[in-house]
Amino acid sequence: MEVILLEKIVNLGNLGDKVSIKNGYGRNYLVPQGKAVPATVKKIAEFEARRADLEKAAADKLGAAQAHADKLSKLEIVITHKAGDEGRLFGSVGTLNIAEAINQAGGAVEKQQIRLPHGTIRQVGDYDIDINLHSDVIVTMSIKVAAEA
Repeated sequence: MEVILLEKIVNLGNLGDKVSIKNGYGRNYLVPQGKAVPATVKKIAEFEARRADLEKAAADKLGAAQAHADKLSKLEIVITHKAGDEGRLFGSVGTLNIAEAINQAGGAVEKQQIRLPHGTIRQVGDYDIDINLHSDVIVTMSIKVAAEA
């Protein structure tokens, strides 16, 4: 299936690229989400007519993501959790806990945007996490997991 991308898709292409993908990926995800349109002659002409608007919208999204990244990089996040004597947590700290802590501190993220490179956190300490705000904007934040008193 040939489609024209209406926004940048990681590992696939940029805005306006004509790419060949599997039918199910296009029919079930890209087209219903508004991320691509089938590459017919009519759709190509429609895309070229509104290319400037789509590029402006993409630039606005990128600018908003960069501004949000600057705001998030200034936050200091401390998560308290029950822990044993040796610093091992009872349970773990995952993306939902981190997203709630960031949202309470004044940032606005969803748990799907948080990337934990080494899996869930099971020890007290300092950790670096990645927050994927946009396909071109990834923020690395430092969080501290402390034991409850």
